[in-house]
Amino acid sequence: MRKQLITLIVILSVMTANAQKTLAKAEFFATVDQAVGNITFTNNGDLVYSHHPFFGPEIRVVKFDKKTNTTTPFPNLEWNTPRDTDDNYLSNVLGVRNDENGIIWMLDMAQRNNVTPKIVGWNTHSNSLERIYYLPKAVVPAIAQPNDMVVDTKNGYFIIADEGIGNGGDGSKAAFIIVDMKTGKARRILQGTRTTLPENTPTVIDGKHLAVNGKDLLIGNDGITADENFEYIYYGPLNGTKIYRVKTLDLVDKKLTDVELDKKIETYSDKPNNGGISIDKDGNLYLTALETKSVAVVLAKDRSVHTMIKDDNLVWPDGVSYNHVDGYMYVSAAQVNRGAAFNNGKNIATKPFYILRFKPITKGVSFR
Repeated sequence: MRKQLITLIVILSVMTANAQKTLAKAEFFATVDQAVGNITFTNNGDLVYSHHPFFGPEIRVVKFDKKTNTTTPFPNLEWNTPRDTDDNYLSNVLGVRNDENGIIWMLDMAQRNNVTPKIVGWNTHSNSLERIYYLPKAVVPAIAQPNDMVVDTKNGYFIIADEGIGNGGDGSKAAFIIVDMKTGKARRILQGTRTTLPENTPTVIDGKHLAVNGKDLLIGNDGITADENFEYIYYGPLNGTKIYRVKTLDLVDKKLTDVELDKKIETYSDKPNNGGISIDKDGNLYLTALETKSVAVVLAKDRSVHTMIKDDNLVWPDGVSYNHVDGYMYVSAAQVNRGAAFNNGKNIATKPFYILRFKPITKGVSFR
């Protein structure tokens, strides 16, 4: 009996060790006073990020100075100041992306103010407005929540993942929004279809369900990225067990109906309930695993899922992005699950909020 007990203890110890095994080491990069949403970088490696809109921040997007551990409004204070005279300001931003031309693109969901949803591009070389793409109601209905995007400069499209949980939406109308960079015309596709819908896989963190008024919040099409050559788009609902991929040129093809397009979508791999997605040059995918305070990786060689990093301070890891200057992947810890909506009207998020980083398996892809 004693021998059997010792054997069981050894087995459990090995299982525990394997469960804790990670492929990389998490490093603390910064602590800040407000929740960090999505992260991107200028061409010279300066960190720009959105304050997570779930907490109604006064300043929507900031640039971070590591030397002083301070932030300044990005692109400036005027663009972060709502007003009634015009709508040339940022209302409600989560998704931020850079491109190879030095432009930071900010996806304004516009739910906090009476303005039109839009994509705002700021040229960091000339420090001036590049262009605004407005998103009409036909593609951003009341239940929409355009969350994240791919900036595909090769094929000339913004490809936006819409979670479908805006203004009481239940995720059942999650979709894609495709915006033509040349014409500015936008289309809404794959709404409420099998790969954009959330599955019934509730988010559970530290034993507590992410729920509103006792009902699990199920979030649709969320994390999205593209490979180095913009050949494939990888995506999936936040609440779901699968990552999907589709050829970019199929996804943006106006001739394809939703039914025809659906047949071209591949079930790529398993995944946890996740927020952001990034990718490296070998096609390994990095996913923020919300429930386990970790970042998972899907290896391109066999599509198996592993834990890349894990840290107790990664409470609701949200955005994950690669900095081409220093070679690190950066990840935010937004504490969304501690917000008032999920805790009987009381915000229990605590300062500081963390930004961590880690070395990917190989060089990441910078401009997505």
